[in-house]
Amino acid sequence: MTDIRVRIAPSPTGPLHLGTARTALFNFLFARHTGGTFIFRLEDTDQARSSVEFERDILDGLHWLGITWDEGPAVGDEPERGTFGPYRQMARVARYAEAADRLLAEGKAYYCYCTPAELDAERKRQEETHEPTRYNGRCANLTLAERAAFEAEGRRPVVRFRVPRSRVIAFDDMIRGHVEIDTDALGGDLVIVRSDGTPLYHFTVAVDDAAMAISHVIRGEDHLSNTPKHILLFEALGVAVPRFAHLPLILNPDRTKMSKRKSQTAVADYRAQGFIPEGFVNYLALLGWSTGTEEEVLSSAELVEKFDLATVNKAGAVFDRERLEWLNGQWIRRLPPDDLVNRLRPFLQAEADAGRIDWLPTDEEIRSLLPVVQERLPVLAKVGELIGFLFVKDLDPDLALLVPKRWDVATTSVGLEAARRTIAATGEVAWEAEEIEAPLRRLVEDRGWKAGDLFMAIRVAVTGRTATPPLFDTMVALGYERTLARLDRAIEKLGAQAASST
Repeated sequence: MTDIRVRIAPSPTGPLHLGTARTALFNFLFARHTGGTFIFRLEDTDQARSSVEFERDILDGLHWLGITWDEGPAVGDEPERGTFGPYRQMARVARYAEAADRLLAEGKAYYCYCTPAELDAERKRQEETHEPTRYNGRCANLTLAERAAFEAEGRRPVVRFRVPRSRVIAFDDMIRGHVEIDTDALGGDLVIVRSDGTPLYHFTVAVDDAAMAISHVIRGEDHLSNTPKHILLFEALGVAVPRFAHLPLILNPDRTKMSKRKSQTAVADYRAQGFIPEGFVNYLALLGWSTGTEEEVLSSAELVEKFDLATVNKAGAVFDRERLEWLNGQWIRRLPPDDLVNRLRPFLQAEADAGRIDWLPTDEEIRSLLPVVQERLPVLAKVGELIGFLFVKDLDPDLALLVPKRWDVATTSVGLEAARRTIAATGEVAWEAEEIEAPLRRLVEDRGWKAGDLFMAIRVAVTGRTATPPLFDTMVALGYERTLARLDRAIEKLGAQAASST
């Protein structure tokens, strides 16, 4: 093991977000590539918004992605791991209070008694006079008598950290290069403890990173403006400043930032849609990073071997759903048959529960259909669209779909009747795709039809859909008797339509 220590510290105030998952993955890959230590820490001080359900979603999502940690809190039956715990912030409150008291004693922080109304009035004044909005330092140098007077009024103070004026904070970001930010742009002295004693994010993250000997902070670009505040806090706490690496934002196709309101951001949603962890991790790793080669399909072991922060891009990473589905499909193709059957079963169960299929196929039935579906599935949840028609008792095709664009009801009826006779003559013994296809192509040629018209009518008649796996493989899977029965139903429906329109 090396001295490299990195962490992911999600807040359980919402489900596992794509951005958090990507950040966790990059920290994990960096730790595994360098032989470092990966720490999981829960930032659960926001008790009003935190919940057990969100915590469980985050833990389940990271486990699903195969992201494991060397140190972290107790979870279920798993005990806490690591010697730098506890790894839940609410269990570290006494440590934050101790750190705040030390900063107060050293004059690096002070009690502020300003009320929300006074702060709002000062902010409005600054806006009207076109001044930068910042805390004006009103309570920075209160005497003991002034403090006593405020407390006599019943005011409960916050703790503010002294931010130096007109100092440039410079650091070398491992991704973005040299960065300089003037402290005058930070909004003045920083509140680090609320009036009820609850510590705030900037303070807790600095205290925890210092206490847990974090060597590298790898996080999203949206935290870049927070880094000077954290550097100042590290300095005030008297600890070494870690190295920083700010990952590019994940963007929508229109290059706007992904958000819960505008985009699908919860990892659980992608899992429910049938993305598999191998494909999803592969895609997440390529959101802002590449090997520098044409390689795209990479296993977790290959990602660990090749990952390098030096080749992470500065520019935002556009989330491309089509590319994600393509990569996911590549990994579905690689699954062994029994593994794929096990992964498909819950999605077929969901089809049955929703009433879209009439019975749940056996494992053997699913396995027999893998040659038809495995090469065509972008996500597991699409299995119902591909083969669901096989498990429906009474198919009732839509007339609007049944009649090809270049045909009318009468022509479609004639075409399906001729196809039915041809298929029946093939016989159950010779029920193979090539044995069905050849006579139907001869029929098309003899009648002067276009193959696409007849085959589309047959497809809709036997499946109810316009898009399925190859037609003749589909008919073989459906079986001789059921294929003829569905053709009969479609011909009957066309006849009824013709009769009603005369």
